[in-house]
Amino acid sequence: MNYLPNILFALILVAGIGYFTKNVKKLIRNIKLGQDLDVSDNKSQRWKNMAMIALGQSKMVRRPVAGFLHIIVYVGFVIINIEVLEIIIDGLIGTHRIFSSIGVLYGFLIGSFEILALLVLVAVIVFWIRRNILKIQRFWKSEMTSWPKNDANYILYFEMVLMSLFLIMNATDSHFQAMDSGNIISQYIVPFFTGLSENSLHLIERTAWWFHIIGILIFLNYLYFSKHLHILLAFPNTFYASLRPKGQFNNLEAVTKEVKMMMDPNVDPFAAQPDGAEVPAKFGASDVQDLNWVQLLNAYTCTECGRCTSECPANQTGKKLSPRKIMMDTRDRLEEVGKNIDTNKGTFVDDQKQLLDNYITREELWACTSCNACVEACPVSINPLSIILDMRRYLVMEQSAAPVELNNMMTNIENNGAPWPYNQMDRLNWKNE
Repeated sequence: MNYLPNILFALILVAGIGYFTKNVKKLIRNIKLGQDLDVSDNKSQRWKNMAMIALGQSKMVRRPVAGFLHIIVYVGFVIINIEVLEIIIDGLIGTHRIFSSIGVLYGFLIGSFEILALLVLVAVIVFWIRRNILKIQRFWKSEMTSWPKNDANYILYFEMVLMSLFLIMNATDSHFQAMDSGNIISQYIVPFFTGLSENSLHLIERTAWWFHIIGILIFLNYLYFSKHLHILLAFPNTFYASLRPKGQFNNLEAVTKEVKMMMDPNVDPFAAQPDGAEVPAKFGASDVQDLNWVQLLNAYTCTECGRCTSECPANQTGKKLSPRKIMMDTRDRLEEVGKNIDTNKGTFVDDQKQLLDNYITREELWACTSCNACVEACPVSINPLSIILDMRRYLVMEQSAAPVELNNMMTNIENNGAPWPYNQMDRLNWKNE
């Protein structure tokens, strides 16, 4: 019977890690539904971007208040959870604070963890106030419906509870107090438990201990369903982000070859395509499978912070476009496709739906000015514009469904070599109007 708690702990740990692993495999499978993209170039710059943006939070601090608070939560939560290693060892082999044998250093570490826990608690409360009382505008846009809005609060509550449990655990641990360790913050909680018997204190300490580790495992598995998946994906996302100058439009290889052939006087324009010539199945993108895998990684990494939407000039002038919604819609559709595959035993069955029209409207796509403000604003290097441009490309090249004004311009360029409705001899007439 003495080993029962250890066995129970091991079962909970295996179940938690097992479910997390299952979700990670599903995540990778869904991302791989995207088209292949070679991102093996300039690895030194990619490592630098990851270090500066994901680890160093360099783009977060462009908004100092939110950036500073986020760094506290980020650093604090990561460092405090180093203690989880001690909890896991204690839980598996039945020891209690196994690292306490390192003496003064242990007290220093726990003291540092407690200070960070308090700072995280304060920062999270400020975040909650900003979101729910001050109601910062970017958190209350139309796409922030019940789930995205509640999801953010659930994460804040999780963090409040986990930090509180950590401090309560220290405050009620008589063995910890006897070591004269660095209970810098928890010492102020001790008076709340004055008068309780040793057995009661032990029960509270053990309850806080169990809930702390179970809470961490629940939080870990909740990430897959939450916008906070960026905690894990910000690192690969910043590594694989595009290194091309913002605004540089990629050329389709098939179109490039065709143009080169048209300009080659030695090529017969009426000749049939050679056997084995690659012809793209589709120009542009109408569904998530048409996007490349980095764009799908972007969708899962989106923090839903709304910085992109708050910087978008189209959104600021009342247009329907929200870059954040583009990413949220892409993730939602990708999840729907993934569930379709799971239901049909590994095969996608046409559900008569797609990202275009069923999730993202044409009005949203054509409202974009392609200014790259959203790309520049994103703290984890997400590129909503690339998805918008690929979907526009589909509308133009597959459906000839561009707005009238754009169709007129393209017709003029084709016929007159200029966007204005004058022949080439009169192309300067526009200056007289």
